[in-house]
Amino acid sequence: MSQGDSKKLEGEAQSASSSDGWKERFIVPTILAGLVGGVSGLLSKHRKVHGLANISATYATNLSIVTACYCGAREFVRVSRKTGPDDLVNSAIAGFGSGALLGRLQGGQRGALRYSVIFAVVGTTVDYATLRLAPIIRNFRESHKDGDWLKLPEWSPIQVLDEEALAEKKAREQKLYAQTQQALGKLRKEES
Repeated sequence: MSQGDSKKLEGEAQSASSSDGWKERFIVPTILAGLVGGVSGLLSKHRKVHGLANISATYATNLSIVTACYCGAREFVRVSRKTGPDDLVNSAIAGFGSGALLGRLQGGQRGALRYSVIFAVVGTTVDYATLRLAPIIRNFRESHKDGDWLKLPEWSPIQVLDEEALAEKKAREQKLYAQTQQALGKLRKEES
């Protein structure tokens, strides 16, 4: 293999690895933001004036657009700087850039400055919290993989019965049903 071929293969490997996981870093936050926006629209004080469906859709759309701009800018900065997805400097730069762009569209130069600072702070804070919570969530999922994560306490009136206990319960119910039928039969005899 020639030197040019090996460089070409290395370039392909880098481009493949640079786009790994972009769906998790771009699409998932955008969809989650849409859901959060829709729920906040349900709770909005403007729902009576504009209509529940309209305000929920508006909030969901706006928050999805903002999140998509931020996540797209963060991915662009990450690829440009050739860093990993857990670099918080990418978040700050992306927040500053996307906030400035959206703020300029919304409120001119003052809006650009204000939104750029807000986006940088909020975006970096959310990314930092996500980085801190990811191992905790991963450990929780791994420790509860066997489906035993929702185990009722012993004192709970709701119990999951095994086969023996289920058979005993069925026998008790049949005995109670027979007793009830006898009592009803006696009452009917007495009435007639």
